[in-house]
Amino acid sequence: MMDIYFEPNYGKLNEKIEHGVCNVFRHESPYGTVHHMFIKREIPIHINNQTYFDLVTPYGYGGPIIVNCNREKKTELIKEFKIKFQKYCEENNIVSEFVRFHPIARNAEDLHFIYNIENIRKTVGTNLHDFEDPINIEFSKSTRKTIRRIMNSGVTYRIIESPENINTFKEIYYSTMDRNDASDYYYFDDDYFDNCLKYFRNHIIMVEVQFNGKVIASGFYFVYGEIVHAHLSGTLEGYLHLSPAYIIKHATAEWAIEHGIKLIHYGGGTSNSIKDPLYQFKKKFGKNTEFDFYIGKKVWNTDVYKQLCDKKDVELDVNFFPAYRYDLN
Repeated sequence: MMDIYFEPNYGKLNEKIEHGVCNVFRHESPYGTVHHMFIKREIPIHINNQTYFDLVTPYGYGGPIIVNCNREKKTELIKEFKIKFQKYCEENNIVSEFVRFHPIARNAEDLHFIYNIENIRKTVGTNLHDFEDPINIEFSKSTRKTIRRIMNSGVTYRIIESPENINTFKEIYYSTMDRNDASDYYYFDDDYFDNCLKYFRNHIIMVEVQFNGKVIASGFYFVYGEIVHAHLSGTLEGYLHLSPAYIIKHATAEWAIEHGIKLIHYGGGTSNSIKDPLYQFKKKFGKNTEFDFYIGKKVWNTDVYKQLCDKKDVELDVNFFPAYRYDLN
């Protein structure tokens, strides 16, 4: 399964966010092909005047993925990939790697003997393919009631496909980030949004919720193949009582059904707890559909990793990876 998260332009889109440069490593053999895209970051600690690097998945999901293979030779293909990528890391002074595997592609399942893999949370989606009436089946009863109440109050919506600009969305999004005192990681700048339109305009839909002629909330979604990915959203503070976030989800589902989309993926919560408020909110729109989200950790150069930790004066077993970046990010 290929997806927007494996596209090189998506990696380029996230270079500034992840403070590095997008690279793609592609292993091809008679057994098949493995595609691996990542952000290569310079480590701000030098050993004997030597510069080292580490790798991280671009914002969202990714990791190595088998593009094609002889099913009977999958194990051999992965073993080949490990050997070739180990050599690549040695030649490019790469010390470690942090992977956020794609929960829908389930690529973590193929790589458990390369990475230290951990299942940290669930992500949620609305399955539009396997149910005759997906909104009635996937949306909770209380959610459907809330949507009817909001729509009866005079709230409307519109879908913008392949938007020419997203200035209205940005204003709403930034006001939401300010209100929630969000970290810098989530403050996507103008360059980011300009590049979204540059690389993926034809893969974007905007959902605008309106009240009395004013746009009060907006959602930004990526559309790729038969999947819609929720990316960003926001609501103006004075209109929170109207719960427009429900209408964003409802409008997206209606549009997706009309366009033959099989799945809307919302991601997970802001923590690993099943009681996480954001996760619980998303479950209202996906009662029956969730995915396992795995992360992967790998030290490709053990000696240098230890030296970096020593120089940073941090324990190897600190609850942060890579340990030498503890308090650096």
